[in-house]
Amino acid sequence: MLITRASEYAIMSLIVLSKASAPMDSDTLSRELSISKSFLAKILQSLAKSEILNSFKGVNGGFVLAKKPNEITMLEVMSSVEGKAPAVFDCSPSMESCPSERAEACTIWPFLNRLQGKIDTFLAALTLADILDEE
Repeated sequence: MLITRASEYAIMSLIVLSKASAPMDSDTLSRELSISKSFLAKILQSLAKSEILNSFKGVNGGFVLAKKPNEITMLEVMSSVEGKAPAVFDCSPSMESCPSERAEACTIWPFLNRLQGKIDTFLAALTLADILDEE
């Protein structure tokens, strides 16, 4: 599946954080978005580990964007929270690495591979700023 709940919640969180005037903690963000705190905390940590967010500890701590919205791509966000690049299909990126003994006979692999390439290009060009402009 291309867009999972984790990717959806990551994008929703980034939208809220982009509009915040101060760091937001996971409790506040969880309540505002009606998302499980434990699930959201994992997502926020992934985004911080990927340097999409900065995290601050302490009383006034929380999360803030580490980059400008026009520097955060959706491919980067989704790859961060999913642990791998988003995929349209569960197929090998090349015919040579296909685990099936019938790779040579696969008639849809070329189409799916082109589709994946177009989606990757689109997600790499789509930024948080673009999404904010569409609101």
